[in-house]
Amino acid sequence: MNPHSSSSSLREQVVAISRELGFDICRFATADRPKHTGAFRDWLDHGAGGEMTYLSRNAEKRCDPHQVLPRAKSVIVLALNYFQGDRVEENRGRIARYAWGEDYHQVIEKKLGAVDRFLRTSGGVQKCYVDTGPILERDHAASAGVGWHGKSTMLLNRELGTWFFLAEILTTLEFAPDRSQPDRCGTCTQCIQACPTGAITAPHRVDARRCISYLTIELKGSIPVELRTLIGDRIYGCDACLDACPWNRFARVSRETAFQMPADIASLRLRDYLGLDEEKFRALFRKSPIKRTKRRGLIRNVCVALGNVGGADDLPALEKASTDDEPLIAEHARWAIEQIRRRVSGSVS
Repeated sequence: MNPHSSSSSLREQVVAISRELGFDICRFATADRPKHTGAFRDWLDHGAGGEMTYLSRNAEKRCDPHQVLPRAKSVIVLALNYFQGDRVEENRGRIARYAWGEDYHQVIEKKLGAVDRFLRTSGGVQKCYVDTGPILERDHAASAGVGWHGKSTMLLNRELGTWFFLAEILTTLEFAPDRSQPDRCGTCTQCIQACPTGAITAPHRVDARRCISYLTIELKGSIPVELRTLIGDRIYGCDACLDACPWNRFARVSRETAFQMPADIASLRLRDYLGLDEEKFRALFRKSPIKRTKRRGLIRNVCVALGNVGGADDLPALEKASTDDEPLIAEHARWAIEQIRRRVSGSVS
């Protein structure tokens, strides 16, 4: 790190260091109970979190930062732009933009470690999180003025749109909080209208059980048959509500090159994924967040996508997948074969 003027306040130094590390935004909030703890608990009580049982398991911690870090006084909220522009994806399978490049957890955790080490020199005790800890990160980010809660539940920022990662540092050091931002969505409902599965059931409320990101990543078992055709060619996550947001017209490409899609992944056609065995899968996605689904989850998703957009040329690869040792893959491959044959026979007749 470049040395900073000794006359600078600790706050100014933290902001400067975050900029050096590549963060686009660094703002501060008090370590108070998040505003939407009641809504969060209600959402859990209605089962809208699906199989994400870890949310309920740590619910009280998420609602009280002091249970995560005793004597916490402030939350430093950091945002990092990941936008990489648009990608021609014909017959490639759509991957949510945040997962195009390297695993953001690993990229950002290294940066947080540097901020943590600096804060320790001033006597601070910290807990650092990147989408993994028991913390309602969007609430703290909104309190810090990073953005405002969109109707899709995503956080919106005037300059970055929705294309940014959030990270938080709980600290025992006290910083003056920043002001929150007003809601700038107005009467716009484009994100709600754009959701392919109707998962945004009301403004600021998402039923994860219908969300394509949940279905293709969090759900470990079979994708409900009635939702499969709505997934289209998406194989990991979904950007539909983000793409629809008018605030994203201001988005600019990230300076962080780690979030660019590697050529060996970008070149894959949908049916190419079916040829990945465990070893090839691990090698290809070892640095990617996509490894989270494991081979069985990703190939399951690919089978669904092929069922929706594939053609007769894809049938041999699917026939082979229908005999896969993994029952989850075999079941979804058989469904895809049936969908394609029905589509092909319909076009011939």
